[in-house]
Amino acid sequence: MSELFFTPGPSALYFTAEEHIKTALKKGVCSTSHRGQQFKDIYKECQQNLRKLMDIPEDYHVLITSSANEVWERIIENCVENECYHISMGAFSQRFAKIATQLGRTVHELVVEDGTVPDFEAIEVPENAEIITVCLNESACGTSFPLDTINALREKYPDKLIAVDGVSGVPIIPIDFRNIDTLYFSVQKAFGLPAGLGIWIVNNRCLEKAEKMAADGKIIGSYHRLPDMVEKAQVFQTAETPNILGIYTLAKVASDMLEKGILAIIRETDYKSVILNQVIEAHPQLHHFVENEKNRSKTVKVIKTDFDSSLLIDYLKQKKIHVGTGYGGYKKEQVRIANFPTHSKEQTEMLVDLIEAFRV
Repeated sequence: MSELFFTPGPSALYFTAEEHIKTALKKGVCSTSHRGQQFKDIYKECQQNLRKLMDIPEDYHVLITSSANEVWERIIENCVENECYHISMGAFSQRFAKIATQLGRTVHELVVEDGTVPDFEAIEVPENAEIITVCLNESACGTSFPLDTINALREKYPDKLIAVDGVSGVPIIPIDFRNIDTLYFSVQKAFGLPAGLGIWIVNNRCLEKAEKMAADGKIIGSYHRLPDMVEKAQVFQTAETPNILGIYTLAKVASDMLEKGILAIIRETDYKSVILNQVIEAHPQLHHFVENEKNRSKTVKVIKTDFDSSLLIDYLKQKKIHVGTGYGGYKKEQVRIANFPTHSKEQTEMLVDLIEAFRV
């Protein structure tokens, strides 16, 4: 049996990715000019397929970055003049707030206990905050932010920008883009591609904010000013030479997902999530870290162990199955298991059987 990767990121490659990469190499994609027509066609195909797959409105721009982490800087530089509000549910969402602080903004941060999600009533956004940041799926601790809360935030704070971290959540969690202003993700998780590519989706409200800040003499970046990125994207180009192989492969994998059907992918994800939940609940030495069922991520399961978690991780590794350690300080007491579209039902069932049989 070949190695199976249920790691939460980078994770297993989507099952068609290898063939697409081989085809790209044969076609000379890696050597093509990013100013040439071949690249423009690749970018256009990638953008069109993502729009269809994720139901992205035409007036939202699909931009290329090096990673989701890069987008944190871009959002703060281009969309926040003075103050921002961050809902922090774990290490990754907290890092966004830290970057805003490092960039000199006044940061208002709602920090909740790891493994929990704030009630809507607890979210009180100051009048001067220009943006609200939300992590759709906090893969550090396995929480999922409710879509109805995002929609309620839009209704309560219609004048504020809403930024969503979609890493490890999209395309499985269906986002209504009309209720948010920007969303970003990187490809090494739910899209099952090699790391090194980020996608930043922004609407015209974000663009107008950046243009106003620039007109007022504010620094909104240098090479990656949002207005310049949008201008390039409109003719399917980027500011610098991008990860052309990654963009090509994302275009093809998004096409494969469209052919399979997003509803079929969501149904499979739901099934795999259920059987992973069941084995955790039935095992006498394993427990959900996220106690509230409605707040548990479907795509990243975080298991609390009654023993050193490396014992289970090493046991599975001997079976050629790789899962993730706990994040940060939870390294020795948690296991993180990805449930992405590339993980088949059969592979997940095999993993569940192995976990079920394991005892310390």
